[in-house]
Amino acid sequence: MSESQKVADRSDAAPPAANSVDRFFKISERGSTFGREIRGGFATFFTMAYILVLNPIILGSAKDKFGHQLDAVQLTTATALVAAVMTIIMGVGGNLPLALAAGLGLNAVVAFQIAPLMSWDDAMGLIVLEGLLICVLVVTGLREAVMHAIPQPLKQAISVGIGLFIAFIGFVDAGFVSRIPDAANTTVPVQLGGTGTLAGWPMLVFCLGVLLTIGLLARKVKGAILISIVTMTALAIVINSLADIKSWGLTTPSWPDNLVDAPDFGLIGDFDLFGAFSAPGVGVITVVLLIFTLILSDFFDTMGTVVGISAEAGLLDEEGKVPNLGRVLLIDGAAAVAGGAASASSATSYIESAAGVGEGSRTGFSNLVTGGLFGLALFLTPLLTIVPLQAAAPALVAVGFLMMTQVKHIDWDRYDIAIPAFLTIAVMPFTYSITNGIGAGFLAYVVIKTVLGKAKEVHWLLWGTSALFLVYFAIDPIEQLLGAK
Repeated sequence: MSESQKVADRSDAAPPAANSVDRFFKISERGSTFGREIRGGFATFFTMAYILVLNPIILGSAKDKFGHQLDAVQLTTATALVAAVMTIIMGVGGNLPLALAAGLGLNAVVAFQIAPLMSWDDAMGLIVLEGLLICVLVVTGLREAVMHAIPQPLKQAISVGIGLFIAFIGFVDAGFVSRIPDAANTTVPVQLGGTGTLAGWPMLVFCLGVLLTIGLLARKVKGAILISIVTMTALAIVINSLADIKSWGLTTPSWPDNLVDAPDFGLIGDFDLFGAFSAPGVGVITVVLLIFTLILSDFFDTMGTVVGISAEAGLLDEEGKVPNLGRVLLIDGAAAVAGGAASASSATSYIESAAGVGEGSRTGFSNLVTGGLFGLALFLTPLLTIVPLQAAAPALVAVGFLMMTQVKHIDWDRYDIAIPAFLTIAVMPFTYSITNGIGAGFLAYVVIKTVLGKAKEVHWLLWGTSALFLVYFAIDPIEQLLGAK
């Protein structure tokens, strides 16, 4: 049992199934309660609500080949709509506490790699096509088979690596850790705070938030993460009202003039499915490589997230398999289709769902809460400016610790397991990519097994997947060597 599950379960025992909703979502069967699921749903929403601000900034700041930009208000609406609908569908259809929204990293690829080559309609059409192809992989059973072919220690390493990754995200988002300008002329690539020291009111809010969160977790207080987010947001609002601080980052903790605003659905359905193939100056090979990049990133980011969240929630079976995996992966693929069709970029499963798991979420019922809050966000857009990153980031740090507890299950005395596990864990946060970490671990596992004369122990799908990762890592160096980039 994971540490976060112990935190949730020790305080109050789950009652037997009381009604049809309880039975449908298996709330009592999984040792949860409606209260925990609701708290978890709120925690997940507040931890990932930043995407409602960040996705419009990333996509809205980029221009397509013809100089067109997407409207920020319409992007906010599209982002909230896709997150609301697909999170609820995942809850009902997959029964996992796994929220979905526009994927960070994927949206950057769309904005800065794909859109400059074609129109926004064509770029979003590629996202829809990528999602459809992933759905085909799910229906044929290939995506699920790949996940089952992964050795259990690597699955645990993926969970640990993601934990470190999201803790690092929390530190970076809060400004606790920052990149040193002109890092090549320094002894270290990152530093504490923005100037090598912890200074400023926003930093104080973050540090107090971390201390409050870990203190509440240590005392096994129910709702620890959510209590911390709400408390630190209130403190930030008070501080900002007195000092009028400009360094909060994406959102400023000040009460908005208007609480309600009408959604703008102008971007919904604005895509061209096969337009990229006829885009001037692009070429079929380039389009195929772009689709391959999108599929590979989406495929393995989702795999790592699903396994990591399921492991942290204690939902993996004795063989390390995820419940309802086929449906979960199909819904995730459909989310990519929905994201492209709404011009919100590819939607995918969110590792921030671990915040809800840390609050006790074990079923898809918490998704109804998270999805409902995203639905409310369609009309309450001004409220998105209230929660600063410094108030939400401590939750990521705390959840990173909770996910780290999986490391105890890895046999560190077996180098054929320990080295791939270490690379998986280390590469994720250091390269800011779940996909890179999984790729490094897979390749190391295959190489070490081969060197030890145990190549037959490697599942053939793991061989194929590792070959794809080799191509993935080699594409850019080869293009640079040939002068094509």
